[in-house]
Amino acid sequence: MVSYLEKFKLFMKIQKNAAALTIKGYERDIAQFFRFLDSQGYSVQSLNYPILRHFLALLKEQHYSRSTIARKISAVRAFLRYLKKEGVLSGNSWEIVSTPKKDKRLPVFLYPDEVLELLEAPEKGSVLGLRDRAILEILYGSGVRVSELTGLNLADVDMEDGFLRILGKGTKERIVPIGKYARQAVAVYLRNGRPELEKKCEPERQEDALFLNKLGQRLSDRSVRRILSKYSARIGLGSQVSPHALRHSFASHMLNAGADLRIVQDLLGHASISTTQIYTHITKDELKRTYLKTHPRA
Repeated sequence: MVSYLEKFKLFMKIQKNAAALTIKGYERDIAQFFRFLDSQGYSVQSLNYPILRHFLALLKEQHYSRSTIARKISAVRAFLRYLKKEGVLSGNSWEIVSTPKKDKRLPVFLYPDEVLELLEAPEKGSVLGLRDRAILEILYGSGVRVSELTGLNLADVDMEDGFLRILGKGTKERIVPIGKYARQAVAVYLRNGRPELEKKCEPERQEDALFLNKLGQRLSDRSVRRILSKYSARIGLGSQVSPHALRHSFASHMLNAGADLRIVQDLLGHASISTTQIYTHITKDELKRTYLKTHPRA
């Protein structure tokens, strides 16, 4: 099965145009399914409805969340369909196993006053402070994913017109605008911050990445998460605020201000508008917060 898994990964990359992180997640979930089959003495060829139900029951016993179980079952199903297409499997009784409904969780977001305090947290006089301010302004000012932010190169930034060229999930390209505050923060970083960081790297190893780490190389997703945790803890928000929280904040604040849902969908790079619609629930929460805060009889 290992060879088929490698072929499946190639199929997902070429035929389905799946992102690298998606493929990695599929591989991890399918490997877990392999371990389950081995531990129970099952073979893939003997796979049927009861066996997949057994796997589902074990995931529930291990206290995985509904959304995690749904993801794992989806990955396994995709692989099994591929095996059937390749002639390895003949039956498909496993198709009728129902996937658990995902928990309806509202995404974590910050209120405008909290975002403004966060944006002011980096030190204005240090090289890393200039970089971090630009990172925070881009995350909140454009709503990009952290992987999209760290994937930015110098050529992807149009400072004159205020646009970023983003390579999103499935290598789909989109153009997103950035406001004057983000443009200003990036301009100061490019002038006074990035050149100093670039000096830390040997010339032959230098990259065109927009954001560099303290060694002069491309900043990683994990580093951005650590940066955000540091500043959110510093201003009293705790260390659990993630880059995605700024993406969620971007969307909810846009909708609160009257932005069209489909425009926000395009800016976020969502394939389906249903993914964007979750932010309409956040706007109701914001309305209630404002009401309770300002109405004399609340």
